Amino acid sequence: MPHRFVVSNPEKCVGCQLCEYVCSAVKEKSFNPMLSRIRVVRIDPVVSMSIACRLCEDPTCVVSCPRKALTANQETGVIIVDEDKCNGCGWCIEACEFGAIFLHSGKKIVFACDLCAIEKEPKCVKFCPKDALEFMTVEEVAQKARKKAVKKLLEELIKS
Repeated sequence: MPHRFVVSNPEKCVGCQLCEYVCSAVKEKSFNPMLSRIRVVRIDPVVSMSIACRLCEDPTCVVSCPRKALTANQETGVIIVDEDKCNGCGWCIEACEFGAIFLHSGKKIVFACDLCAIEKEPKCVKFCPKDALEFMTVEEVAQKARKKAVKKLLEELIKS
């Protein structure tokens, strides 16, 4: 079964950071965006997008860890950090091509989205006020992109 992960739609995201606050409250019992497992990235004053772990098939963060502190749950894809082994060196942070591994400032260990420990849907998705976050598989993301491309192509054909 394909892994589901949090996907952000930059056309809907307003950069409110509610996802960050919800995540840090659920995971750290603190309203601190720097302790969130999802982060809002502003590309320019108008475009915002949330970034969370994509649960890669062959996660580079796991492979890059020199202390073997990271593993991927085979069933869910969630990255598990062995806090006794992690020393916060940051190799996994650099290896993640999505920028979805973070360093916990207080504990000096890394962390990533755990999908709120696999509930029906992660809390960030549930509480996003603009429905900019979705819980999807890679195939669902691809299908959505195909539909968007076909729609745009049809609009261009109609105009000409």
